[in-house]
Amino acid sequence: MGELPPQVQNLVAQLQQLQQQLQAVITQRAQVEALLRDTEQALEELQKVDDDTPVYKAVGNVLVKEKKEDVIKELTEKKETYEIRIKTLQRQEEKLRERFAETQQKLQNLLSPQAG
Repeated sequence: MGELPPQVQNLVAQLQQLQQQLQAVITQRAQVEALLRDTEQALEELQKVDDDTPVYKAVGNVLVKEKKEDVIKELTEKKETYEIRIKTLQRQEEKLRERFAETQQKLQNLLSPQAG
């Protein structure tokens, strides 16, 4: 068997690129989901704390005393941002999966013997 035709080589390269992009999006989504879980957990814990209990927030290597409501507001905004980012990444993942399947089908059609 000789070299693969250029069209087949091109489709194989596209599949590899799509696979790498898909893996990157999946990794990003997992990272943002972990940040979302941490943020939700922090919000849950803050709800349990009395209003007069001091609340501290990490700023670099320093803990800074903050008002509970300010920290809750900041965490709520972060949570919303993470949720939007996750939805965006899910849409990207879905589109990449579709393109991967289409490209894979094109490659299979090229490689399978023509019927008829």
